Amino acid sequence: MHTRKRILVTGGAGFLGSHLCQRLLERGDDVICVDNFYTGTKDNILGLLSNPHFELIRHDVTFPLYVEVDEIYNLACPASPIHYQHDPVQTTKTSVHGAINMLGLAKRVNAKILQASTSEVYGDPKVHPQTEDYWGHVNPIGTRACYDEGKRCAETLFFDYHRQHQLRIKVARIFNTYGPHMHPNDGRVVSNFIVQALQDLPLTIYGDGSQTRSFCYVNDLIDAMVALMDTTDEVTGPINTGNPVAFTIKELAETVIAMTGSKSELIFEDLPADDPTQRQPDITLAKKILGWEPKIQLEEGLEKTIPYFAGIVGLTEPVG
Repeated sequence: MHTRKRILVTGGAGFLGSHLCQRLLERGDDVICVDNFYTGTKDNILGLLSNPHFELIRHDVTFPLYVEVDEIYNLACPASPIHYQHDPVQTTKTSVHGAINMLGLAKRVNAKILQASTSEVYGDPKVHPQTEDYWGHVNPIGTRACYDEGKRCAETLFFDYHRQHQLRIKVARIFNTYGPHMHPNDGRVVSNFIVQALQDLPLTIYGDGSQTRSFCYVNDLIDAMVALMDTTDEVTGPINTGNPVAFTIKELAETVIAMTGSKSELIFEDLPADDPTQRQPDITLAKKILGWEPKIQLEEGLEKTIPYFAGIVGLTEPVG
């Protein structure tokens, strides 16, 4: 029998957070969703608001929060370049001050805490695919550093709290994830391509399209996060979570065009500064420790995602 836990999800109205809140409620937990709605939206959690075991608090994690919980999932931070570069100082504060505040809360109430870290801690990697023991290749003064270095500092804080205060921590390094509830204007490649293709607009590829990415469907990613939180206290991570199957950006564009029946053409523009040319997780640890690997491959995931964006751009009713 599942024991009902009180779980705090910061960034709970965002893309990943909303799916996580739903999963935890379905499992039988009490969920406190915290969001300042900088990039999250109430639309993502409308179906949860009537659940008596769900509570929504509008709050910015850069300020302390006082609640009584058993577990904390710290997901609060804008995660797409368009959003995190819009206010880079606030992005760094969200990662660093947010981590300090949530770690302080976890210490006070003796809660287990999971940090949603990112593959961006590897920067533009010199090692491929990326393993957890790789320290990364990051430009600390570039336009992406507010996110990359903010998340790296958050990991530092988590491990220092673990060593200094014996806090029970979990660190998940999340690779490219997609699915319903993504922001349509977040500049990420999957949402960009789908929104452009549904409107028969040209699909914008930065660079020559040969750079690779691996794409994990959101349900698989949530499975990994929950599995990591439920491990024994000895397991801290960091653990890579993502789909190890890599595609070139051009292959993704052609797949989206085919699946949407779009008349879109491909156009090519210059690659942004510090944009990684390859990004692919080595998930050996996740398989070994969590017994986890993705089940949903790209075309199946896109089949679940395209109707959601079709509803947003006003072509059909949204699905999912």
